[in-house]
Amino acid sequence: MTGEVTAEPSADGPEEKASELAKAPPEPSEEVAASGSPREEQVPQATKPAPPSEDVPSAPLLLTLEDVSDSSMTVSWEPPERLGRLGFQGYVLELLREGALEWVPVNARPMMVTQQTVRNLALGDKFLLRVAAVSLAGAGPPAVLDQPVHIREAIEPPKIRVPRHLRQTYIRQVGETVNLQIPFQGNPKPQASWTHNGHAVDSQRVSVRTGQQDSILFIRSAQRSDSGCYELTVRLEDQEAKATVHILVTERPQPPSSIRLLDVWGCNAALQWTPPQDTGNAELLGYTVQKADRKTGQWFTVLERYHPTTCTISDLIVGNSYSFRVFSENLCGLSASAAVTKELAHIQKAVITDKPKGFVERDFLEAPSFTQPLADHTTTPGYSTQLFCSVRASPKPKIIWMKNKVAIEGNPKYRALSEQGVCTLEIRKPSPFDSGVYTCKATNALGEASVDCRLEVKGEGGGGLCTDGKQRLPLPWTGGG
Repeated sequence: MTGEVTAEPSADGPEEKASELAKAPPEPSEEVAASGSPREEQVPQATKPAPPSEDVPSAPLLLTLEDVSDSSMTVSWEPPERLGRLGFQGYVLELLREGALEWVPVNARPMMVTQQTVRNLALGDKFLLRVAAVSLAGAGPPAVLDQPVHIREAIEPPKIRVPRHLRQTYIRQVGETVNLQIPFQGNPKPQASWTHNGHAVDSQRVSVRTGQQDSILFIRSAQRSDSGCYELTVRLEDQEAKATVHILVTERPQPPSSIRLLDVWGCNAALQWTPPQDTGNAELLGYTVQKADRKTGQWFTVLERYHPTTCTISDLIVGNSYSFRVFSENLCGLSASAAVTKELAHIQKAVITDKPKGFVERDFLEAPSFTQPLADHTTTPGYSTQLFCSVRASPKPKIIWMKNKVAIEGNPKYRALSEQGVCTLEIRKPSPFDSGVYTCKATNALGEASVDCRLEVKGEGGGGLCTDGKQRLPLPWTGGG
């Protein structure tokens, strides 16, 4: 193969006569040609080394191949131990193609670098590399790379990038299209293949197209048999990458197998049904229960996504007759039909039988009796006070208040109240003269009862408060003897 060889980086060296590089390789041409006819690989004859001299540099150290691509390579080395006494000029890199007899310089003049990239190499090139240090006295012994360099297309390991929406179960309905497009990487182009549940895909139902960067699996009309695990394998030489996609093809479920009316009581009806035989290749989300009365025939939903297979429907209207039906539901929706009860649920009026019981009239008549008696009381002159007691009687008794056995009814100094059996006697601004025994007497047709108490008004005789609130002084004693 032939190719134009370019070396980077380039460094300008001093301009010297060609005789100064007499011991260096000859000037390179712009094109480096390989041998036209194939022959056995011949080991090139090494250049006869110059006599040992301290003026000539020693061989560079640690010649290493850093990188190889499909059109370039990079090599590096360490400076020699001895650079020469007459002035160091740089390094000359040479290559020897497979089947050639002469070393070809890569750079025309010595370069003061220890790393060099050779570009514009042709695919399939195979050559040896060596580098020599050059001084004014000439080129030193070269350092030769141990292994030949082979320029070939760079291999990128295969890698599959599964889209986010395909990392979980891919759900489609029966009759819909399935279109899986999965990108991948790899250089050169890898080989892609699909399997369904571990077996090769059915080419009559499934179409596969593989491009440079992706593979597409297409099903025009999906069926439930297309559900399962699909695996994409991408191979490149001895390397491979795999990715799996789970597809679930579903359809609407069948209705419950049977339904029956268990019981009717009051305004309630109990139903029971059996699960459907075919759930549509998907998990059931529940059942939808509806009711319809015979008068209107309109269906109303009572329960949605209800999981048990028995239920009680309440709040039915008295006098109506009801039918019931149950749908199954999955991801695709409700079943196309429903299971309907054969018999009607008649909500009848409850029969109320009047069974009068013998009524025993209670006698509420009661003679007066005091539930709370009067209590002895002490008060201060000039400040109104009250006496309390409570009485129980039927019919309502007549209340009579007495002081020292004398009725005080009609006296403006006293005010008597009776409400809900509580009897109150208010004594307005009492004086020591108002001290004594007070009696409360209750009478009705069935009898009478009375309670009494002692009231003591503390103060000096004849003293007290006047109507204007001032202290009244006792009168002087004018009696004889």
